[in-house]
Parts: sequence; structure tokens; C-alpha cells
Amino acid sequence: MSDRTIPTDGIGMHLYTMRESLAEDYPGTLRRLGEIGYRTVGVSGRFGHTAEEIRSFADDAGLRIVLEHVGYSRLTDDWQGALADVRTLGGEWVVVPSLPIELRTPDGFREAAAAFNVAGKAAREAGLKLLFHNHGHDFDEVDGQVLFDILLEEVEPDLLGFELDLYWVVNGGKDPIDYFQDHPGRFPALHVKDMAADGSFEDVGVGRLDFPAMFARADQGGVEQWLVEHDAPTDPWASARTSYRSLAEMRY
Repeated sequence: MSDRTIPTDGIGMHLYTMRESLAEDYPGTLRRLGEIGYRTVGVSGRFGHTAEEIRSFADDAGLRIVLEHVGYSRLTDDWQGALADVRTLGGEWVVVPSLPIELRTPDGFREAAAAFNVAGKAAREAGLKLLFHNHGHDFDEVDGQVLFDILLEEVEPDLLGFELDLYWVVNGGKDPIDYFQDHPGRFPALHVKDMAADGSFEDVGVGRLDFPAMFARADQGGVEQWLVEHDAPTDPWASARTSYRSLAEMRY
């Protein structure tokens, strides 16, 4: 372990964590996140606001939007509109957060890979990059084939990257370090979510995941953004503060 720290402008919040606060006061929530120290956010849910409005809220809060989660169905339902919105937000990445349950088979993942090749080309032409966000079930093995690996193998690296959710990789029985080493440069964004002793979600730095060991390989993985996420925080603001402090002070 060295004395490296995460760059200040690389510490962000994936806004799903703050959904209750966003529903009440979107601009105020972003301002408070900026005051804690966050510099970037990933958008997940608009809560009735337009892309233009959310961009202005972020600008006023001194935050940079780096990505937005866009449902898989948008690949065939106004994908150009989805790309235009991410550009309006100022993002770099358009992220598909999950696959429909009916596609969670080897054939389904191959179908998704073919769709991602097409959508990834359109994203590239728009000056963006398509990413996929994983859950634990994406690492299921079927007939000796890890489903997630189908996407890595069947979509060109310049057309699909990954927003790697570290909690869900471990939940799925895999090690993020292996992916950083075996598929360098494919993981520009992380969801940094910790795991409690009982396997539930935990604030960053409070759980049992060895983030310093993972982050020591982050350069190899191509990581540019460390986005905090907690799916079910008891107190979202306490969680946001604890997680920010853990990342800001972490050495790896």
C-alpha cells in the first residue's frame, strides 16, 4: 500500500442514495452534497425535473454530473434522446443499470451484447461512452460461463465500459481486482458500496470490503470516478458524510 489518495474531483455520490431528499428538494440536496465535499454525481431519477434543470442545479452547487442511469428499454426507445439528455447534463457516460430479468441467461446476455455494440457506436458518435452497471446475479455461472463475462468478451472495449459496483461483485462471488487486472481500462466508474458482516449494505469504510486493496489496482482498471452508493441508508445524510470522509482520508 502506498500513500496515494483518491483525487478530490474523483469522489462523487450516486444520487440513488439520496432519493428521498431529492424528491423533496433536488437543488438543496445537491448544494448540501457539495458542502460535504463531493465534487461529482451520478444521476438516477429526475423526480419531475428536466435535464436542463438538473444541470443548472448541479452547476449552482458546484457539482459535475458524470453519468446518468438509463433503462435498457431506451436502447430501442429514443436512444438518441437519451444520449442528448446526458450531453445536456454534462455527463461523459450513459449507463444501463441492469438487464431485464428475461435476459439473465447466456443467450440473453449475448442478445444484450449485440444491442450494446449498436448502442455503443451511437454513444461514441455523440461523444459519450456506454457503460453497464452490475448486480450480484450478473456473476451467475451457467454451463461454466459467467454471464457478466459475456459482455466483456462480446462487446468491443471502445463501445462498452462498466460502472463496476464493488459490493455486488463481491456479493456475486468475484473479486474486483481480478477484473481490473484481466480487463484493463474497462472500468472508468465505480460504485463504492460497503458490505456489513451480515452481508447487508454499509457506509463506506465501516464494512468489511478491502477498498485499499481494490483501489491499488484502480489505475489498471481505468478508474476515473469513485461514486458512493448506499441502497438503504438509515440516515442518508449521515451515510453521505461518513462515506465521503472515508474516501477522502483513504490511503491505498
